[in-house]
Parts: sequence; structure tokens; C-alpha cells
Amino acid sequence: MTISEQKARLTFLGTGTSSGIPMLGCKCEVCHSGDPKDKRLRASALVEYGGLSILVDCGPDFRAQAIRAGITHLDGILLTHNHMDHVGGLDDTRALNLCESHPVNIYCEKYVEDSLRRSYAYAFAEPRYQGAPEWKMHTIDNRPFKVYSNAGDEVLKWEKGFGYHHLPAENVEVKSVEVIPIQGWHLKEKQISVLGYRFGNIAYLTDMNLIEDEEFEKLKGLDAVTINCVKPGPHHSHFSLQECLDFFGRVNARTSYITHLSHLLPCHEEFERMLPENVHPAYDGLTI
Repeated sequence: MTISEQKARLTFLGTGTSSGIPMLGCKCEVCHSGDPKDKRLRASALVEYGGLSILVDCGPDFRAQAIRAGITHLDGILLTHNHMDHVGGLDDTRALNLCESHPVNIYCEKYVEDSLRRSYAYAFAEPRYQGAPEWKMHTIDNRPFKVYSNAGDEVLKWEKGFGYHHLPAENVEVKSVEVIPIQGWHLKEKQISVLGYRFGNIAYLTDMNLIEDEEFEKLKGLDAVTINCVKPGPHHSHFSLQECLDFFGRVNARTSYITHLSHLLPCHEEFERMLPENVHPAYDGLTI
């Protein structure tokens, strides 16, 4: 079976830009829309692939998203980059440590891990702070890598007044899936690296305004692809609407979705009517 024949299921947990919609204090038509599809939490996605549950980005709305989507299990979290609208909810994963009795696996570039070690210093400190999130870090780059089921990870046993004991991994069958990262840039000057991810027949990309030619080889034969757009015209770190449509035309997936939307774009229904037949604005809760 080729990579494009492997089927994945992706649910958009959030489709908003860094300020979300409605934006705090804003009185515009989009922020005051009564359409539930115009209520957008920060951008994130849940991917079910090869029997694994994989989260892409963990922003400040993660707790609300997880409760809404009924998430009780994650095999891994894949981070696109280090901005807080994509990593600001990681502390909430400590609830999964307690409920699943396993560390949370985080896959990211080295510079993203370095940033987390500064922003979440207490999670990496020794001796361990009781109740701090238990993470297992995996360094990745733009080469394919495997995500493994967390069933084979060490077991965490909580002791009041001490914290977690780390016990040997259980002797169970461990599933894995291959993920293909797509290298992009948040700024055309290549100052901020961003990774998108291909899961079989679906690719999820966000927060890019430059993708180099060689990366498009990884996007052939897709059923669905996602990219970011925050406003109709040019933006210093995101695709404009025309750049977004040009990207979709080049990838030529069967269906294309726009995410990381801001209130500078029209309300959902109006925006849907503006777009080509096979291009759609994503919305929170949409599953593809």
C-alpha cells in the first residue's frame, strides 16, 4: 500500500488565528456572527491514523477542544512551531498523565523543544516538581519519522507527597505509523521554520507563507490538504487568499481546506460562496 492509499481521519479542533474568533473586544460582523461555524478556537487538529490518535498543535484552547471532542487518549503530539497559539495548552496534558498513566510524547524540531524548555521550565526541572506534566520529547526534522502507540511507554504511578514513580514499560504490542513532514516558513526570510504533516491521504499545513519547490513532491496524490490564510490580501507571515488558492492549484488534491482564519475574512457562508467548488473554509468540529 502506498502512502497516499493509507486513509486518515482528521478533525479540526480549532480553525482560528492567534486571537481566535470572536476576537476579544471586537465589534465586527464576523466576531458577532450567530453562525456556530464562525466561532473559531485556536488552530489545532486531531488525526486518527493507523489505530493511533495524534494531536497536531496544542494551543491555549486545548482543554476546551479536548472536552468538546471527547479526547481521553493521545499517542503523540506533533508541533508545527513554537508560537503560543500552537503550544500554549501543553500544561493541560498533565491530566492525561494521570488518567492514562503514561508520559505524553511530543514530536518537534530542536528549536521548538529549546523554546518549550524556556517557557515550561518547571516541566523539565530536576528534581521534579510534583504534578508537573510528564513529557517524552522526540526531535524531528523534515525527514519522515514514525509515531508509536503510547501503550509501550513507561508506566506512571502517582504517590501523594512524592509525585510519579516511573515503572518499566508494559509488554504489549506497539503500533506505529509513518508521518511525512513538509517544511515551510512562517516568514519568507526563513526566520521561523514550520512543519506541516502528511498522514497517508491527508496533509495538514498551517502558519506558512513560503514552501520551497522540493517539498511539493511530498504532497502528490492527496485526497485532502489544508493550508492557512488570515486575510484576503498580503500578510507578512501567512498566505494571502490568492497565494492559498495558488498553493491548492499546485497540489491538486481532491478537496482543499483553509484554516487559521481571522475576522478579516468574510463570515463562513459568504466565504464558502466565494471559493472554487473544491475549496472550503474549515470550521471547528469538521471531520474529513
